[in-house]
Amino acid sequence: MEWFNVGRIVNTHGIRGEVRVLSSTDFEEVRFAKGSKLAVFKKDDKKPIWVVVENARRHKNFILLTFEGYNNINLVEPFKEGLLKVTKDQLEEDELQENEFYYYEIIGCEVFSEEGESIGTVTEILETGANDVWEVKASNGKKHYIPYIEDVVKDINVEDKKIIIHVMEGLL
Repeated sequence: MEWFNVGRIVNTHGIRGEVRVLSSTDFEEVRFAKGSKLAVFKKDDKKPIWVVVENARRHKNFILLTFEGYNNINLVEPFKEGLLKVTKDQLEEDELQENEFYYYEIIGCEVFSEEGESIGTVTEILETGANDVWEVKASNGKKHYIPYIEDVVKDINVEDKKIIIHVMEGLL
């Protein structure tokens, strides 16, 4: 089964079973909605514990979650430092707008210039605020940083794992 990380439980909050979560998803309102199923992977365990979100609220830079049946600090204490994950089939395609992709769809794609020259493979996506930047590793090991903007990225084909970019002066 393929798993996708949506957050990390950094601590408990209060004594009524709330956990403090550092989110790593762009779809917080979907992932942490009441009734959502999440898998908790505790530090050393390979097998997840399935939980259902009972309540969620934002507090400073965190999301505070309570899970159905876990209404006491002693029940959620073992979840500290655990990862919250969802399965691939829980990802909903209708969450994405046009020209939006999941990271796993972009990472591993081969990048080509408009002339057909191979630039390299996307190895990482960096969130910079204004736009994402793709780290592209060339076959010689050199890294290029490609901004995900209309002027540069011309075509993305996630099925063929192929991306076409316009190589502006100074980009590479």
